[in-house]
Amino acid sequence: MNSMSAPTADNSYQPNPDKTPLSLIDFATIFSGERPADSYARSVTLAQRAEELGYSRIWYAEHHNMSSIASAAPAVLISHVGAHTSRIRLGAGGVMLPNHSPLVVAEQFGTLAELYPNRIDLGLGRAPGTDQRTLLALRRDPSAADHFPSDVAELAGYLSDESRIHGINATPGQGTHVPLVILGSSLFGANLAAQMGLPYSFASHFAPQALEEAVAHYRGNYQPSERFPEPYVIAAVNVTAADTAEVAEEHAEHVRRGRVKAFLGRQAGRRLSDEEIDMLVESPQGKQIIAMLKYWAIGTGEEVRSYLTDFTQTARADELMISLQSPDTDSTMRSLEILADVWGISG
Repeated sequence: MNSMSAPTADNSYQPNPDKTPLSLIDFATIFSGERPADSYARSVTLAQRAEELGYSRIWYAEHHNMSSIASAAPAVLISHVGAHTSRIRLGAGGVMLPNHSPLVVAEQFGTLAELYPNRIDLGLGRAPGTDQRTLLALRRDPSAADHFPSDVAELAGYLSDESRIHGINATPGQGTHVPLVILGSSLFGANLAAQMGLPYSFASHFAPQALEEAVAHYRGNYQPSERFPEPYVIAAVNVTAADTAEVAEEHAEHVRRGRVKAFLGRQAGRRLSDEEIDMLVESPQGKQIIAMLKYWAIGTGEEVRSYLTDFTQTARADELMISLQSPDTDSTMRSLEILADVWGISG
């Protein structure tokens, strides 16, 4: 199922894991010793294999000033991957709208929609996707987030059939009807998505705290729109699948250490030794960072399937957005294949 416009579930949602589509979020991770170009090559390979296996879509997240993530320009990366694939949906998960003019985003994704018809999604986030210093370097006012609801409405207008907003047409953009999805990790995004009658994607892969409350609010307050008569929830979840439980745990531990190193090493402003990383992993700060990965399926295919079946019900999700957590290219691709096979999407 590649379209979010199909009816899905009402507020008495009953999960059906056998028919729950799987999608991917790709951060264009730069592994140790790599350049961003290496991560882009891997993103193409990942998308091609995901397309073969039956995944529904891949999204790319806007992040800035992060040495291990190369997806700072989602529209550019989407265009590159789109040229090397033919069917799988591609989108932003998301564009951090306060960083940009709605008109510019409409033109960028209007261009993508013209190049790759019926394949482009646009997830929209309110957070800057970076720190305050980098936000200023992007030449955006930190208060721009306050205008997020009106900016979403303006962007939707540019993409509609009659896109003349403030006397301006988005060309390209007008009439492309690129599907918009509100991203969030709190009640704010859930409420906005419900009011606007848009799909809602919860960032439970790194911000798990408000998942159930936000989804309940969204489903309970959903205002049907012409395009989306029913609520639609995409819930993100981490996955580390391997051929044995022991290998999966080894990979997960590598990821945990790498995440703590990335966050706290950046604060330290220097390279950390293995002993220092060990100490940080066990520190209150380290445990807090690891706790962000609360929703994480780790193990063999069957173990991962069991976890995701339960998570689908917990999140009341119509679709799962998978964040693959693996230490290198080979393990990432193997995790992708194991998951597709055990979930029954692989042909």
